[in-house]
Amino acid sequence: SPASRRRPVRSFRRPAYIPSMSNRTPISRSDRKTTHAASAFWCLAVAGSLAGSGCATLQQFAALRQVDFRLASVGGGRLAGVDVSRVRSYSDLSGTDLGRLALAAARREMPLEFTVNIEGLNPAENKVTARMVRLQWVLLLQDKETISGVIDQPIAFPPGRPAIIPMTMQLDLFKFFSGSARDLVNIALDAAGPGAQGTRVSLRAVPTIDTPLGRISYPNPITIVSRTFGGAQGAGLRD
Repeated sequence: SPASRRRPVRSFRRPAYIPSMSNRTPISRSDRKTTHAASAFWCLAVAGSLAGSGCATLQQFAALRQVDFRLASVGGGRLAGVDVSRVRSYSDLSGTDLGRLALAAARREMPLEFTVNIEGLNPAENKVTARMVRLQWVLLLQDKETISGVIDQPIAFPPGRPAIIPMTMQLDLFKFFSGSARDLVNIALDAAGPGAQGTRVSLRAVPTIDTPLGRISYPNPITIVSRTFGGAQGAGLRD
């Protein structure tokens, strides 16, 4: 009968969109223009959807987009229990330090711990306090993706007043890099030694704000590097 031949109706749920932060390759200038155009279209679409939710929400979104992020400093480095924040080169390590590192290398473990201080500056002319409720991040050492995490707490950026976000990083270098114990020590010194300026450390991040329509994240990850606000050293914040 027609009823028996009727096919069951299947329902499909659209998967949630999560910005990809892995396997990212350099893009051409034309592709970059396309990406910026897509971001502009996304912002206009968000603005249109939030129009009925009040000007305050639109101001919050616009304010956070104006915040300038940079990697302000790196410190407190310890490698396999050795304080590398006072070691400028491999030859500066004491016999005791070399013994600890040799034991760690024999176990195929080279735990590195250090603190990354991210600074966000909301321009004084912005006049609106920007509020971020979440920051999803990936740590890059020597342009190689390593560990990832999430800051899931609100952070305010008042106009003209820099806000510091301290982040403790813990990773095993053996899981991400190959080479001798000396090679891994040099990687640690580049990242967290006294001579390091954060030039070999960066973060790929996705900030999120809260709105009456729910949380809204940046359409594309940004890359936070070491530089001076308004200066030409590095790119600071790159889409």
